[in-house]
Amino acid sequence: QVQLVEAGGGLGQPGGSLRLSCAASGMIFRFNTMGWYRQAPGKQRELVARIASRGNTNYVDSVKGRFTISRNNAKNTVYLQMNSLKPEDTDVYYCNIDFHDLNRQYWGQGTQVTVSS
Repeated sequence: QVQLVEAGGGLGQPGGSLRLSCAASGMIFRFNTMGWYRQAPGKQRELVARIASRGNTNYVDSVKGRFTISRNNAKNTVYLQMNSLKPEDTDVYYCNIDFHDLNRQYWGQGTQVTVSS
């Protein structure tokens, strides 16, 4: 099994920055995609950003130019650098790892991000 441990959530200031991290442990298949999703009350979970082991990245339009996703393969850790924060970034953020070739994925417990003055 795979476990995902998230850190870095909390209170951020509008225009400020937060940095989320997610460390994966267990049986990690070499070829995978790690990403961050968010879910607001009454809405479906949506992709924020993801990065494949090959380096390919995807971002939701609303965070392009503000958020940067990166990963450290030696530590099996993915990061989300969140700059120029806006109140609408407030959500619960969930870490995800997807082993596409194995048709398996795993989720973190979620971490609250609140952007407020």
